Amino acid sequence: MDYFVYGELEKKYLIERDPKLGRVILEMQDIKRPINSNLFESLMTSIISQQISSKAATTVWSRFKDLVGSVSPENVMALSLDEIQKQGMSFRKAGYIKEIAERVSDGDLNLKTLETLPDCEVVKRLKSLPGIGVWTAEMLMLFSMRRPDILSWDDLAIRRGMLFLYGLDTIDRTTFETYRKVYSPYGSVASLYLWEISHKGVEKRGK
Repeated sequence: MDYFVYGELEKKYLIERDPKLGRVILEMQDIKRPINSNLFESLMTSIISQQISSKAATTVWSRFKDLVGSVSPENVMALSLDEIQKQGMSFRKAGYIKEIAERVSDGDLNLKTLETLPDCEVVKRLKSLPGIGVWTAEMLMLFSMRRPDILSWDDLAIRRGMLFLYGLDTIDRTTFETYRKVYSPYGSVASLYLWEISHKGVEKRGK
């Protein structure tokens, strides 16, 4: 399994820039988050997993992979909407999957070209796909493209992590952007720790 890779350079930078986050980094050490560097597969899983539990998403993805074999645009295009839908998803999701496969296959969206583009342009192009919004595009950039500076305003867990970390009652976009600038150019690493802070904070509240 592949993981989002970072090291002492990124940790040292964040520790020096933000003492509160720095204490968390020193306490938690390295966080291993799995990634999938196959962007087309990641696009497929992002559609499949929308609005269902992680357990259900795992089941549907397994069925879909068994059906399609090698998950490529050409193999997905060879399937009918009925075949895709019968793996456990809605016709709308099946339609999204077919259209994305078609647009990648015919070159309307060149996944290799995305690697050369700035973050804002990648978001714009991924958002043009059916079923892909800003948050999904940002998660694809982090967990498939390994972009180093992704901190998503649309991710509730990241904002909740900030609330716990800084002892805030609320956080507005201006404050969020202030922290983003503090973490940059290693916002992705900060995201990993903020997710962990959010998770542990929720656990603590439940006790």
